[in-house]
Amino acid sequence: MRSHKSLIAWQVAREVVSGTLDATSSHWHPSKRNVFDQLERAALSVQLNIAEGYARGAPKPFRNHLRIAYASSVELSELLEIVGRKSLIPRGHARQLYVLSRRAQALILALLRSIREK
Repeated sequence: MRSHKSLIAWQVAREVVSGTLDATSSHWHPSKRNVFDQLERAALSVQLNIAEGYARGAPKPFRNHLRIAYASSVELSELLEIVGRKSLIPRGHARQLYVLSRRAQALILALLRSIREK
């Protein structure tokens, strides 16, 4: 039986979560708490909504969760632009995470299209 972990979108989202948690823990400061909390929640939402939607086992709930994951990935990209621009984490690290987040967005959209076509 296939698992949600076989989905490339989930794998990329997991990379983003890992990198985000590393960045926020390495550069944590009380003044960054709110933006870092939101950054972590958005990253986690992408990965976890892909997993939960897949686990539902039906196209309609999966689509709904993918839409949430997509919206969270857009939020995440915006947050990464902010933290990079404000140097809350190193700009290069923010940029790498941004690129991965945009890749996750594209993969989620591809999944949505493939489900719609079936």
